[in-house]
Amino acid sequence: MGNRKTEGRRQKAAALCVATVRCLVAAALLPALLAALAAPVQAQSIQQVQEQVKFEQRLNQPLPLDARFKDEGGRDVALGDYFGKRPVIVALVYYECPMLCNLVLNGLLKSIRTLKFTAGKEFDIVVISFNPRETPALAARKKDNYVREYARVNADLGWHFLTGTEDSIQRVTQAAGFSYIWDAGTNQYAHASGILVATPQGKLYRYFYGIEYAPRDVRFALIEASENKLGTPVDALMLYCFHYDAATGKYGVVVHRVLRLAGITTVALIAGFVLVMLRRERRGELAVTGQPASRA
Repeated sequence: MGNRKTEGRRQKAAALCVATVRCLVAAALLPALLAALAAPVQAQSIQQVQEQVKFEQRLNQPLPLDARFKDEGGRDVALGDYFGKRPVIVALVYYECPMLCNLVLNGLLKSIRTLKFTAGKEFDIVVISFNPRETPALAARKKDNYVREYARVNADLGWHFLTGTEDSIQRVTQAAGFSYIWDAGTNQYAHASGILVATPQGKLYRYFYGIEYAPRDVRFALIEASENKLGTPVDALMLYCFHYDAATGKYGVVVHRVLRLAGITTVALIAGFVLVMLRRERRGELAVTGQPASRA
């Protein structure tokens, strides 16, 4: 009788252990199972975001210069107030962005600090928040930070930080080919990164993507957007050899132009050498005879 009770207890204990192990295994596998089930949904969500978040080039298309905004001082302004004299670099960001927008502005700052051109003198920078809830006070703080880091005389005259209504923002972003969406899950905007260069007349001229902008490319874009009013003869020569590739958003070497220029330079050097030698020969003849040698 005692043996039967003992055996029964052992069986119950064993069953309990098996049940416990099964529960532990199920608990361990549950996160993986949920992740596996959620993966297609997450992948679909990412794909949807990628389809909606774009930065498409609208080269030679006009910006809506009549769109109204608030500047960093809270004053009512039109986008066109910053055009008409110089090329303009446009950055579409939002000021409370936790990371990407700061990287865009930092990349822009890094690029223009190496240029001899100065914001407010040879070009202007207009930064527009695409978050309609942001205020001029936020814009003012951003401007103070970047003007201080830029550290050039009267830099505050060349940097402009704007906020606006949903309507004004949509007009500018749609004209620029810049689309974005609000991600409620992360409480952030999903958006692309890059900067634009526009002509003094407000036409979109060049796009640079990412968060790093080669100073040479930015310089070339400003020179071209100004209709070559900026730059030096060396810049004009360089621009002959480099061409903007809209597919990559960068300037690349045009090989056939480089070869042509090299050929022209070689011919010019040979012609100059021959001319110098002929002049030396003529001077030598004058030194010996006092008069040029007769030519048959």
